Amino acid sequence: MEWLGFAIAGTGVVVFAVIAQLKGWIDLGSRRGRTASGANLVGPIDEVFAPSRQEAQAAWEAQTELPAPAPLPGDGDKDVYKGNVRIDVADLRKQYPAG
Repeated sequence: MEWLGFAIAGTGVVVFAVIAQLKGWIDLGSRRGRTASGANLVGPIDEVFAPSRQEAQAAWEAQTELPAPAPLPGDGDKDVYKGNVRIDVADLRKQYPAG
């Protein structure tokens, strides 16, 4: 009969997760195609019980992404006013080498 307690507790966790997802308290959807890891298993629990930790993680991820370089005075308009936008990846790789 002790398995019944585990079954009820497990069902309660699943029901809570579904309700939290529907209410928008947590987000169980995939973001940017990331692969699953052990940290993602406790992520929804962190969002509920430690929201500042989840917000700090989101801020850290936003800061580690490489922003687009700002235009320099000598760059010209790069055909932006004609409706074309060109991004030279080779130039970016020279300016920001990996590693």
